Amino acid sequence: MKRLIQGLLRCALVAAGAALAAPAQADDDFYKGKTVNLIIATASGGGYDTYSRLIARHLGRHIPGQPAIVPQNMPGAAGIRAANYLYSAAPKDGTAIGMLDQATHLDQVLGTPGLTADASRFNWIGRILSNSAVLYAWHLAKVKRIEDALTNELVVSTSGAASRLNWTVLNNVVGTRFKIITGYQGSSDSRLAMIRGEVDALSQPWPVLRVEGEQLLRERQINLLLQTGADKHLELAQVPRMIDLAKTSEDKALLTLFSSPSTIGRSIVAPPDVPPERVKVLREAFNAAIRDPALIEEVRKLKLELDPLEGAALQAAIAGGSVAPDVVARARRVAER
Repeated sequence: MKRLIQGLLRCALVAAGAALAAPAQADDDFYKGKTVNLIIATASGGGYDTYSRLIARHLGRHIPGQPAIVPQNMPGAAGIRAANYLYSAAPKDGTAIGMLDQATHLDQVLGTPGLTADASRFNWIGRILSNSAVLYAWHLAKVKRIEDALTNELVVSTSGAASRLNWTVLNNVVGTRFKIITGYQGSSDSRLAMIRGEVDALSQPWPVLRVEGEQLLRERQINLLLQTGADKHLELAQVPRMIDLAKTSEDKALLTLFSSPSTIGRSIVAPPDVPPERVKVLREAFNAAIRDPALIEEVRKLKLELDPLEGAALQAAIAGGSVAPDVVARARRVAER
C-alpha cells in the first residue's frame, strides 16, 4: 500500500506539471456552470457508494469548466435499474456518468432478464479498484471455513448481482448450501442484519471490509471464508478463491467466468453515444483525479486502496471478453436458482 501511494504521488507530480503546460481544452465552455450526475447502482453505504463519492469529490476540478459532480444512489434489481437508466434514459452529452454493478457484463453474457444494456457500448471512463470480494460469516454461524458450507446451511445476504450469481453458481456446481437472501439494501444493512442474527454472512470488497469491519476483525467476530476474484489479495493468502473450489477443468473454466467481474470492480462509465471528444475529456480528467495528491491522501486517511485502470484498457478488456459457447450455455444453466 505504501509503495502504491508513493508511486501514485510521483505520477501525480508529473501529471500536475503536464497539466500546467497543456493548452485549454476545447470543451471548457461546455461544462462551465453545469452539473454532472454520478449514478450509483446501490444504496448508500458499502463499497460502490464509498468509491463513487470518493471520485466525485475530486473529479470535477480536473474537468475543464470544473462542473459539480453530484452522486445519486439508484438501487434496484441488483444493479439492473441503474444500468438500464444510464444506457437508455440518461443524457448522452457527458453530464451523466455512473458506477454500475461489476456484474453488468456478466449479466449480459448470461442473458439476465430485465437487462437491456450492452456493456460493450458503454463508454468506460476508468477503474478505481479491481474487486475481489470476501465472503465472511458471523462467528456464531456453524460455517467456520468454506468447506463447512458443503454440509451446513449458510444464510447469505446479497445486495448486488455479482454476489447473488456467485453463491447460486457455487450451490449448483460444487454443492455449497448457501441460502440466499436479497431483501437488504446495501452491505451496511446486511452487516447489521448479520450482527442481529437475521443472516449468517455477506460479502464485501476487502479494502472496504478492512475499514468498515475493523472492529469485527480485531475482535474475531467474523470468519473470512472465500475470495471471489480471479487473483488472491496479497493480505489474504490463506483465504481460498472461488476458483479453488473447482473439481474439474470444466468447473474451473466456469468459475473463472464468474470471477471476471473483479476486472471491472469499481469503475466509472458513461452512456453510449457520448461525443468522442467528451469521452476523451472525461477519461483524461479521471486519470488526473486518480493521481491527484488530494485524492491519494484521502485514500490513505480512509485506509482504502487504489488499483486503477485507464478507460481505453478497460473498454478493450470488456470488448474482448468473449466466452466459449459451451461455457456460456452451462453458465446460464447453473446461474438459475
